[in-house]
Amino acid sequence: MTACPERLDAIAANLARVLDKNAILAGAAVGAAYCGDATDERGAAPALVFRPKNTQEVAAVLSACNAAGQPVVVQGGRTGLSGGARPQAGEVSLSLERMTSLGAIDRAAGTIIADAGATLQSVQEKAHDHDLMFGVDIGARGTATIGGNIATNAGGIRVLRYGMYRAQVMGLEAVLADGTVLSNLKGLAKDNSGYDLGACFIGTEGTLGVITRACLKLHPKPRAQANAFCALPSLGAAISLLESLRGTLGPLLSAFEVIFPNVYAGVIAHSGATPPVPVNAGMYALIEIQGQSETDDEARFSEALMVAYEDGLVSDVAVSTSARDYAAIWALREGASQFIFSMDHVTGFDIGLPIPVMQAFIETASHAVLSADPDAQFYIFGHLGDGNLHYLVRTREHARVADAAFAAVARYGGAISAEHGIGLDKKRWLPWVRTPAEMAAMRRLKSAFDPHNILNPGRVFDLKPAAAEYV
Repeated sequence: MTACPERLDAIAANLARVLDKNAILAGAAVGAAYCGDATDERGAAPALVFRPKNTQEVAAVLSACNAAGQPVVVQGGRTGLSGGARPQAGEVSLSLERMTSLGAIDRAAGTIIADAGATLQSVQEKAHDHDLMFGVDIGARGTATIGGNIATNAGGIRVLRYGMYRAQVMGLEAVLADGTVLSNLKGLAKDNSGYDLGACFIGTEGTLGVITRACLKLHPKPRAQANAFCALPSLGAAISLLESLRGTLGPLLSAFEVIFPNVYAGVIAHSGATPPVPVNAGMYALIEIQGQSETDDEARFSEALMVAYEDGLVSDVAVSTSARDYAAIWALREGASQFIFSMDHVTGFDIGLPIPVMQAFIETASHAVLSADPDAQFYIFGHLGDGNLHYLVRTREHARVADAAFAAVARYGGAISAEHGIGLDKKRWLPWVRTPAEMAAMRRLKSAFDPHNILNPGRVFDLKPAAAEYV
């Protein structure tokens, strides 16, 4: 779609009456950062960038664009990996980067109200200063914003303990395509008074409305926090260990990550870190606990790991005994992405799978990918505790490899996106894992909330199904 200069001039003139001079960028003032997200692919430069300061200004922008039929791409921290914030030709940008306020913490309720443009790290730090914690953590914490996190239902490393972002949202405020504001920030733990309209905006990637504020749940800061890095004979042993620790430790278990051998070896070589366990095992796991009794909880953790060692599930283990040890162990996990993306031609798949079929998936997918590209190299790590693997392939046959990998995901009842959304880049494969009835229902929701299709058009799915979608 080509932008209409006359239409854009009219929208800008209209909004200049209600927005300050820093809220509208045009021409050379639109920097390259507004053209993409965290992927390497760049989109079209938006003709205009609107930078509202509050919900009322967001409503004004959307009302004006909706009346003119002007498509809008919604942007936050632009840390996404699925092309959701990448502008398409003819779109203007609605950037929430100036909406960064955090409200006072309600200690009795354990909540905080955050603007959509506030970073995840700012929420974490404010919670920490009040002896509380926020339950989600991801690597892009310093840049990723609350609105974008909610819109993609982000997960991160502690979904096992605290759940996805959906579980952190006690209420939210959103603006519909026509400028209508829906606000429910009461933070009630129980409210069955009619439809839960806020749920419509969580994980829907800005296609139904623009989140502007959210009431977020906070948790008591853990008094006990420890982790361990384990060498195991196989993925099967890691799955058995996860089951065992869930039964033994219960809610103490806050994270369970797996790192495949070549990734671990690569991280050690790339970072120069001292390996906590030898690099010749069949699998590796990073395990974390968080609790409220430092002596008792850490003793239970050590005892559970000793039992696993005696049972042969673990061949070697390094347990943190200090804050320095704890950080060094987590640095190995965070170093996985740095190592892998230091190489070229890497295609990443953020997939969700039922844990019992994970080994079968890896065998099937690897065979299929190698059939598509015999030179493909695999790098796998991720959140075993919630069934989310980062399945990365070094290949020059990106399209064929993607088809092979996602076909295996569909075969084993998985998700083609566990936490990064569909955006522009994955929508071709969405019908492989969602039924025709589900796809039709999504389109009906989109048409009801955004009848002129101005909000993030073409993200997640096209409003009109492709002919091959139901084949």
